Amino acid sequence: MYNGGKIFIGIIVFLGIVTFPLYYNLGRADTPPKPSLNTPVINQMKVKHCVEPKAFMRADHMQLLMQWRDSALRDGERVYISSTGERYDISLQNTCLHCHANKAKFCDRCHIYMAVHPYCWSCHFAPEKENKL
Repeated sequence: MYNGGKIFIGIIVFLGIVTFPLYYNLGRADTPPKPSLNTPVINQMKVKHCVEPKAFMRADHMQLLMQWRDSALRDGERVYISSTGERYDISLQNTCLHCHANKAKFCDRCHIYMAVHPYCWSCHFAPEKENKL
């Protein structure tokens, strides 16, 4: 090879530039958000619970919401029976946002952190009045 040294140095410089963001951010994980549960409805609850256990809701709430969507729109079922046997209306506005009234402090913090863009609000209206707590 005629210009082997220059090619080798070029490859090293290229790899350094391409991998710089990885090395620059190594060990700088952003702290996960803590969704605000400080809403009037939740504060008035004697036993604070959601439609399913906290671990399930953290991991699988989107699957639950898609199941609710399919049940309500395709099957006409408007009642959800939780794993504890309690009955809840299948409603984003009246069930979920009734307790978690501040979308910006509850939903948006985690979605921004995880870099996900749920399409809920392409059909549903985002709540206009949000808690300022």
